Amino acid sequence: MVQLVGSLRKELADSLSTCKVLVVGAGGIGCELLKNLVLTGFKNIEVIDLDTIDVSNLNRQFLFQKKHVGKSKAQVAKESALQFCPSANITAYHDSIMNPDYNVEFFRKFMLVMNALDNRAARNHVNRMCLAADIPLIESGTAGYLGQVTVIKKGMTECYECQPKPTQKTFPGCTIRNTPSEPIHCIVWAKYLFNQLFGEEDADQEVSPDTADPEAAWNPEETAARATASEKDGDIKRISTKEWARSTGYDPCQTLQQDDIMYLLTMDKLWKKRKAPTPLDWQQLENSSMSEETPVSGLKDQQVLGVWGYCQLFQHSVETLRSQLQEKGEGAELAWDKDDPPAMDFVTAAANLRMHIFSMNMKSRFDVKSMAGNIIPAIATTNAVIAGLIVLEGLKILSGELESCRTIFLNKCPNLRKKLLVPCILDPPSANCYVCASKPEVTVKLNVHKTMVLSLQDRILKERFGMVAPDVQIEDGKGTILISSEEGETEANNSKFLADFGIRNGSRLQADDFLQDYTLLINVLHTEELERDVEFEVVGEAPDKAPPPQNNQEEVNSITNGNKDSAQPSTSYKGQQEGDIMSVDSTNDLATEMLF
Repeated sequence: MVQLVGSLRKELADSLSTCKVLVVGAGGIGCELLKNLVLTGFKNIEVIDLDTIDVSNLNRQFLFQKKHVGKSKAQVAKESALQFCPSANITAYHDSIMNPDYNVEFFRKFMLVMNALDNRAARNHVNRMCLAADIPLIESGTAGYLGQVTVIKKGMTECYECQPKPTQKTFPGCTIRNTPSEPIHCIVWAKYLFNQLFGEEDADQEVSPDTADPEAAWNPEETAARATASEKDGDIKRISTKEWARSTGYDPCQTLQQDDIMYLLTMDKLWKKRKAPTPLDWQQLENSSMSEETPVSGLKDQQVLGVWGYCQLFQHSVETLRSQLQEKGEGAELAWDKDDPPAMDFVTAAANLRMHIFSMNMKSRFDVKSMAGNIIPAIATTNAVIAGLIVLEGLKILSGELESCRTIFLNKCPNLRKKLLVPCILDPPSANCYVCASKPEVTVKLNVHKTMVLSLQDRILKERFGMVAPDVQIEDGKGTILISSEEGETEANNSKFLADFGIRNGSRLQADDFLQDYTLLINVLHTEELERDVEFEVVGEAPDKAPPPQNNQEEVNSITNGNKDSAQPSTSYKGQQEGDIMSVDSTNDLATEMLF
């Protein structure tokens, strides 16, 4: 007879009380997951999160209360979870999982890692650390009413990066507020600014600098000090941005948050490896506008104006929107609509001026309008369902039943078989994966005469291929070191072009990230025919386009026990059909419990 402890077999219950698990993220999914783990019988848990608690978190992150606002999510989540099970041993880290302290040896301490993250960079990093440590990883995410859970095991399943992902449409708050690097970051910021000034204010859409940005202070003591800066019972004084704007007379320069740019410059750790922003000098621009501005030709919506042209557009749109708000009366709000000319003018101008401040190429009104998308809300019940599924998959792993693990989708509406939860079989590793293949290798198309070493490091290796601290050597028979992760060793190379080091069509580079225990061979394909504003392309990849749907009725009919039910894992673009969550994943990186 099987001996039970509660609802679990005794052997499994004993395993839960002794095994050590890591939870990465203590936000919407993480709070529910931590509560589920201690109530299921897990006794040794470590949780890490770099964020602090905001008022806007309280509607869905139920381990937090008003008195916790401003404190570390990981620490408060630990304290709240211990109230469910005081005998549990929980360790909390208020830090970034990408901190070099959390190396492969750190990951090897655990029998299981569970992700509850909100951004792709951290997901990529944890994926690689678990592969290097050969530890099972349970990946998860939500987007509105949709959610998914999948299991990743080295050599058995696809890893998180086995299939190319579409361009990310949701972004961490610290990127939007502190370190925008793409036009879409500035467009999202401009929409937030519109709502703060004229619409319904939302604490999730803050536009001021994020002082809790982990990159601004790698020292755990510094981040902890920031996290506990307010010890009062939720008594955080918030000044309405609308009220502040009224007090300045909607001055266009102040409305653009220029003081915030000056404050960002004081966060000097952000700019060690990035170009710092350049504040706008409104008066100087106005004085020099007559001599510098040149007429712009072409269709109006497709014109890219000069800096002063966008300053004038911004000033005019602010005045128009201010008048509209006054006409509506006290307490009125405006709603942003891409088809409302003043609202679109405001976002176009504000976004382009921020692009200029952060040294990006400005965009036309047409481009801005096409890129401005909607933000998907976070739903508490979705997080709760997904957290429960994570624990169920974890129990399978600890029972030694990895082969029975599934990718599970939570759909908004029942599928043709009247199911909201749709399991599907895990795919095997991709032979062409540039992360988990036996010898990861990629071909990158670029112009060796225009691509600088710094762009190779930041844009290609870090942003595109997810490395944290890359070392690069040229396979030229000499082992020439192009990039070193040791500070100061190769900084003189940053402003040089790849061609200056003899790199040409057919050259091979070896990139190593010793923190991730990861090596990538890069084949250089020189070209002078890249599209405008495109620095490089990864050959054989089209991340923004999924293959067209394929209806294979014979395959569908042959599947039993709901193993596929017209769904595929988040890492796959195969078999999109009605009710398939992939239609969301292909535009939102689905695995996102959005915490702006």
